[in-house]
Amino acid sequence: MNSMSVHLSENRRNREAFGSEIAQARHELVAGLSQKSARIAPKYFYDGLGSRLFEAICLTDEYYVTRAEAGIFAAHARDMAAAIGPKPTLIDLGAGNCAKAAGLFPALRPAQYVAVDISVAFLDEAVGKLQAGHPHIPMLAVGADFSEHFALPAEVEASRRVFFYPGSSIGNFTPLEAAQCLRRFRAACGDDGGLLIGVDLVKARPVLEAAYDDALGITSAFNLNVLRHVNALLDSDFDVSNWRHRAHFNEDQSRIEMHLEATRAQFVAWPGGGRQFAAGERIHTENSYKFTPQGFTTMLAQAGFGVTHSWSDAAQQFLVCYARAQ
Repeated sequence: MNSMSVHLSENRRNREAFGSEIAQARHELVAGLSQKSARIAPKYFYDGLGSRLFEAICLTDEYYVTRAEAGIFAAHARDMAAAIGPKPTLIDLGAGNCAKAAGLFPALRPAQYVAVDISVAFLDEAVGKLQAGHPHIPMLAVGADFSEHFALPAEVEASRRVFFYPGSSIGNFTPLEAAQCLRRFRAACGDDGGLLIGVDLVKARPVLEAAYDDALGITSAFNLNVLRHVNALLDSDFDVSNWRHRAHFNEDQSRIEMHLEATRAQFVAWPGGGRQFAAGERIHTENSYKFTPQGFTTMLAQAGFGVTHSWSDAAQQFLVCYARAQ
């Protein structure tokens, strides 16, 4: 087989894989929207516009998460590097614009950087820019959804894998899903790797709710944009103007909940079906669980990790842990 036919075969496989992913997304979206209490998985926030809106959320006055975590990294990067050890393969989960990982490069000095995100076009652009500034670090962009399964390409170094999962993104999963996710990370990092992870801590309701409903309305736009993305994936006909953003802290579940609420009765159609929504009916789009240090340490241990170090900010709003495989 000549090189041209190999290239064409690879393109065909890529198209088939992409088609399979779209089919799976459509199936998942229809299943979620058809439930008695409709839902859309938070991974569908992150099309190109959604990724940029999330960047803007991180700059709002109310969203303390980014500032608290960044302060921890700035103050303790050298301690983290000492705990992790030399030349890790740094695997950045939900990498986005790659800025958080890039800020740790001077301290961690990774042997390889692997950025993983569901928004492929946005990721490719971010990694391209980062590679230009750090030509000595081998880099790889991996478009993948790691929420249900996890398989890294062969190009990722097998040794000294350190998974980097900042921003308390683990809080988007239910406790059971989070435990399963942590176990997948543990299996993928091998016996000489670990996990550097950030988690948001329980705090006063007004602080939490403001962080997910900022005065500028950026979080509202981020939440509503998921309907645009669903329309593109599912060929549905959501009218964004008929919905509004809602967020509240559920103390019993220790989680922020985000919903989209219908402002009027409407029928939303998609190929092969649809659903009638009553005025005031909601679509559940995100949970963001909040942790206690002891509770999260227990989760890590149950997944096969041992916490070797943890760091917090002065206000005890946020926690970063390095957990070594055990």
